Amino acid sequence: MNNPDPHDALTPCFAALRSELAGIDTPRCVEKELMQAFTRQFAPKRRWYQALSLPQWGTAGALCSLTVVVLLLARSPHDAVSVGGQPLVGFDNGGAFVALDSLERIEAEPDAQLLEADVPRTALASLGMPVSPGNAGDTVRAEMLVAADGHPLAVRLSSAN
Repeated sequence: MNNPDPHDALTPCFAALRSELAGIDTPRCVEKELMQAFTRQFAPKRRWYQALSLPQWGTAGALCSLTVVVLLLARSPHDAVSVGGQPLVGFDNGGAFVALDSLERIEAEPDAQLLEADVPRTALASLGMPVSPGNAGDTVRAEMLVAADGHPLAVRLSSAN
């Protein structure tokens, strides 16, 4: 069982091919030109994030951040800015009571009385009533909500005399 090796038959052919190719010499620039052509033809593909430069990514990020801030401000509840307490002015039959004490104290007062009085205009200046030298001596008709101990709780201006 003598099997001849298939490589033994090809060895003289390869030797002849080697000797023929050794005599062929290509110019030195051919390899360089071929490598440049291969580089141009098979250029590495840019990744998706390399499509934009660093300043362009910065601009895109800033615009996205600005958009998020605007959307959050637009969707935020507007009631969060309002004052949470009860108003100091309550309307009753067209007139307004101005609270002089806290609303909790007014609500907790069991025996509050409503009294009418003529109050000098200068005493109401701290409540925002306009006072000038010409009308400083005038009086204003007012209704006052007074506690049982005589402490004024609220005032409502009826008319200016």
